[in-house]
Amino acid sequence: MANSCYHPSIEGAQHGAKSLAQFLDYAKRSGASGAQPSNYMLQQGDGFKSAAEIRDTFEKAGMSLDGISGHCPFWVHTTAWTGSPTIRPFIPEAVAKQSPAEIEAWAENYVLKLLDLLAELNVKVLPMFWGIAFGWELATGYPWGFWAGPGYDLLAEGKERFVKKTAKIREHARKLGIKLCHEIHPGTAASTADDFLMLVDICGGDDTLGVNADPSHCWEGESWESRFLKVGPRIWAAHVKNYVVRPGFPLRAMEPQWPKRAMQFTDLPSGDLNMNRYVELLLMVGYASRYCQLHGTKTAPLVVEAESAHRDLDATSANGIGFVRDHLLIAPAAGSFEDGMGA
Repeated sequence: MANSCYHPSIEGAQHGAKSLAQFLDYAKRSGASGAQPSNYMLQQGDGFKSAAEIRDTFEKAGMSLDGISGHCPFWVHTTAWTGSPTIRPFIPEAVAKQSPAEIEAWAENYVLKLLDLLAELNVKVLPMFWGIAFGWELATGYPWGFWAGPGYDLLAEGKERFVKKTAKIREHARKLGIKLCHEIHPGTAASTADDFLMLVDICGGDDTLGVNADPSHCWEGESWESRFLKVGPRIWAAHVKNYVVRPGFPLRAMEPQWPKRAMQFTDLPSGDLNMNRYVELLLMVGYASRYCQLHGTKTAPLVVEAESAHRDLDATSANGIGFVRDHLLIAPAAGSFEDGMGA
């Protein structure tokens, strides 16, 4: 759409079976003008592809590089200390056999190298989420009366742990001018807007702590509008994703199969959320202008992360890109609709 402040983009983590070139070809054919590959799409051997090779691949595809998705290594870094086996899908088999401290050190080194790559590519936003820094008890969010007791205070200990474990990464990102954009998300270090603002507070207002807005994770009482108004000035990245909550089904249950769960991600047009209102709110809190100023671009990406418990993934994402292109590329108002009244 002419004069829109947005352009359609797509996140790569769900399309990890594709190479970077294959992913960009698919995204281009689906109607995207930019893409946000995952860190895995950029790996080569024991390290990463060169910035020149990555840049060349994007230029050949005629696509803009709209950030790099680094959710998995960050989550490993701040979750390894718990000893949870859930980090294993995201790390090499040999690393998974190491101690939690060794895995954490490996993940920290991986993230620091990833940040260096972003700097070479002149990418300023890194969508991610911090792991279980406060422990699994607090990550449940369940209001037990046992988060503090004789000789322990899980919240206080978690605050200290988060500040110490993330210090080196935050310092490096700050030096490089990169925003670490936490996706406020159940089962992470910040599941609500207030949780995230607590992280900012305990880190002394660290400017590198940003938000990756995603409304599909607001399904347990905190609306997407309430959440993103609270953290609006720190939104540097944005995903577009929808969901449905099936009435009468428990939101928290030990059910591993997505088709049977109460909350299910959907294609963009048919979910419970009004996507138009969402991108208008992003405009209101300054996401588009903030992103464009940071990167020197004319438009900011609306990054499709379409997932579905029932539909083919490629088809779901392509449908999402089309929905963004046809319905969400709004042109900002030049003034109030009242301005011309009575003229």
